[in-house]
This record gives sequence, C-alpha cells and structure tokens, in this order.
Amino acid sequence: MPQLNPLDWAPQIVWLCITFGILYLLMVKVALPRISSVIDARAARIAGDLATADKLRRETEEAIAAYEQALAEARQKAHAIIEAGRAKLKEDTAAERARLERDLAKKSDEAEARIGQAKSAAMKDVSTVAADVAADIVRRLIGVAPAKAEIEKAVETVRKA
Repeated sequence: MPQLNPLDWAPQIVWLCITFGILYLLMVKVALPRISSVIDARAARIAGDLATADKLRRETEEAIAAYEQALAEARQKAHAIIEAGRAKLKEDTAAERARLERDLAKKSDEAEARIGQAKSAAMKDVSTVAADVAADIVRRLIGVAPAKAEIEKAVETVRKA
C-alpha cells in the first residue's frame, strides 16, 4: 500500500495541506457565509414573527378588555333599564290601584245610598202593606173595618217596639 510507505508521506502531506487549504477557503468564503445568511434570515423572520405575535397578543388583550368593559356597561344599562321599568310599573300599579279604590268607594257609596232608598221605600211599602193586612184581618174578625188612622198608628207602634 502506497499510503503506508514512508517515502510517499511527504508528497501526501503537501497535497493534504493544499486540499485542506482549498476546502478551508471554500468553506470560509462560500459555504459559511451562505449558511450564516440563511441563519440570519431565519432569525430575522422568527424575530419578526415573534414581534407580530406579541403585537397581535396585545391587541387581542386590549380587544378582550374593551369587550369586557362594554359588556359590563351593557349590563349596568340593562339593570338600570330594568329598575326604571320596575319603578314605572310600581308607580303605574299604585296609580291604577288608587283609581280603582276611588271607583270602588264611589260605587260602594252609591250602592249604600240605593240600598238606603230601597230600604226606605220597602219600609214605606211594608207599613202600607201591614196596615192593609191588619185592616183586612180586623174586618174579617169583627166584621167592621177600623179607621185607617187607627191602623197606621197601631202599625207604627208595633214597628217601634
């Protein structure tokens, strides 16, 4: 094997140094700058994506905060509207109840007045009917009709007793 012959080592070392130098120069001048530029581009793109993601996260948090604030305000407004409606309903109900109570009191007074009039008329009629019945009974019992004034006086005396 020629590689193991000590006389061939000197030219092999020279060619090894030349090949290593050329490969080193190619790596330093061509390959490594390209790799470095690709790594830098990826790092820049990743940094840009992270910045965009951070910006979008902040915008999302702001939108969520604004949404929650708007939701809280809407709940407060809804609660205020409900309370206003409830107060209005209570007010309307109280006014309607007062009106109905007035109407019922008025109708009750009118009914009591009509009842009083009917009672007076009935009592007048009762007195008249009682006087007629008493006169008829006396006439049938004794055969003679008593005077109307006497019968009315007797009926009035009985009513008071």
